[in-house]
Amino acid sequence: MTLYASRVKIVKYPRFAKCQRFVILNTTIRIASLICTILARCKNLSPTDNSNRNFTLRQVSHLAPPMDTGLYLVSTPIGNLGDITLRALETLAGCNLIACEDTRTSGVLLARYGIRTPKISYNEHNASRRDADLLRRIGEGQAVALISDAGTPLISDPGSRLVTSVIDGGFSVTPIPGVSAPIAALVASGLPNDEFVFGGFLPNKQGARIRRLEEFARISATLVFFESPKRLAASLADMVDVYGSERRAAVAREITKMHETFYRDTLSGLAGKFAADGAPKGEIVILIDAAPAMTMSDADIDRALTTLLADNSTKYAATLLADQTGLSKRTLYQRALSIGENNEKRK
Repeated sequence: MTLYASRVKIVKYPRFAKCQRFVILNTTIRIASLICTILARCKNLSPTDNSNRNFTLRQVSHLAPPMDTGLYLVSTPIGNLGDITLRALETLAGCNLIACEDTRTSGVLLARYGIRTPKISYNEHNASRRDADLLRRIGEGQAVALISDAGTPLISDPGSRLVTSVIDGGFSVTPIPGVSAPIAALVASGLPNDEFVFGGFLPNKQGARIRRLEEFARISATLVFFESPKRLAASLADMVDVYGSERRAAVAREITKMHETFYRDTLSGLAGKFAADGAPKGEIVILIDAAPAMTMSDADIDRALTTLLADNSTKYAATLLADQTGLSKRTLYQRALSIGENNEKRK
């Protein structure tokens, strides 16, 4: 702000003219300086203002270092706000802008730690519009943090296209690791964790859901899925049909929160429990034991089904072989139908 001091004409007290001119000019400068400070703080116009990079931890204020230009993918707590990492706090306080899945939800976390970095919304509804603006800001030298409502960004959340654009633009993308619901559920599930496959959210409709589950039928690794509480019982029933009733599984609910609960049983046991109890409350992770390490040729499968069909119904024969091999019950049922039709034609 440029200040212009005009000559003040003093008529009544000419002998004190110089003193009064000095007082008026000095007061004007102080008022103008105060106005500039207020405007800068209100609009966050001063990226070098240290007060904007402060965060509070256990009632002690800390100054975060300014972050280098680029995109920062910051993991946030999935329930317990105490699970935030020190590096995440420094990043959120030291960057120029935070892109949040929901500014209100993230506002609770930021307020808890006294972080005043400006924030904007970034979610599945506006991601296509926000990408260009965030890329422009990074191109201008800003540091932008991307966070989801809970957990690690991009895991079942938008942002992959933004990451690709930032990389293609020649800028850095830095992960700030932290809590992840699939990993937390896996390590406490009691199932093998040396190999696992994360399948994200399953489709809403049963037909699409079963087809999706069948894609994982022969994978010899622990399977991890997110699911809505309202669809939990239906999804578990479909998993029984696809993977067999005796496959070990676990359901994790409200991980890191007050009512965190793990249910461990066979797929049929879990399906029966939630069918009887109704939909639980909270966030859900489903984990399924790896498929049995068994390889069967098509000819072996047909021979096994033919043997089972001699004494059992088509559906039960498929169920028995699915339990024994870990193969898809639906696929085996279709093969058993074909075998039965061929046998009828021969008669």
